Amino acid sequence: MARIKFMEFEDASPKLQASYNETSERFEMLLNIFKAWGVVENLALPINELILQILQDGEIDWKTKELLILKSTLENECEYCVTQHEAVSKRLGISDEKVADLKGDKYKTSPHFNEAERVILDLTLQIRDDANKVSDKLWASVREHWSEKQAVEIVYVITTYIMVSKFGDVLQVELEPVFAGLKTQLL
Repeated sequence: MARIKFMEFEDASPKLQASYNETSERFEMLLNIFKAWGVVENLALPINELILQILQDGEIDWKTKELLILKSTLENECEYCVTQHEAVSKRLGISDEKVADLKGDKYKTSPHFNEAERVILDLTLQIRDDANKVSDKLWASVREHWSEKQAVEIVYVITTYIMVSKFGDVLQVELEPVFAGLKTQLL
C-alpha cells in the first residue's frame, strides 16, 4: 500500500487534470506514479511534461531510451518501473532476448547489443555507482557513438529514471491492477 494518498483526477485542479489527461492519452490510463507526483502540483506539472518528452523519439529513438530506462530502474530494483517498462519495450518491438540480456553485465557480450548501446549501458552503471566518477575515457566512448545532443539526452533519461525509481520506491507506489499480475523476466 502506498505511503501517501494519491491526488486523484477528480480532486485535482483544472491545470493538473489537463496534465493528467495528456499522460492518460499516452499511457491509456492515469498511472499511479503521476497521481503520487500530483500531491505537489507545482512539481508534478513539469515532471509530467518531462516524462512525456522522454517517452518518445527525440535526439535518440524511444527504443534506445527504453533500454536505458529498463537498465537504470533494474539496477535500482524498482519493481514498479521495470514491470511497466518491460511491457512498453514489448510494445515497441524490443525482443525478449535483448531485454533479458540487460540483467547484470550480460549486455557486454550479448549479440543483441551493438557497441553504441553497450557504451551507454556502461554509462548507466557508472552513473548508478557514482556519477562524479564518469571517466574521460567512458565519456569519450559515449561521444564516439553519440552526438553531444544525444549524449545529453541519454544522461537526462538515465538520471530521470533513477529519480523516478527512487521516488516510487520510497513512497511504495503500487502497480496498477493491469500490471500487477505480469511476470517480468528481469526481476
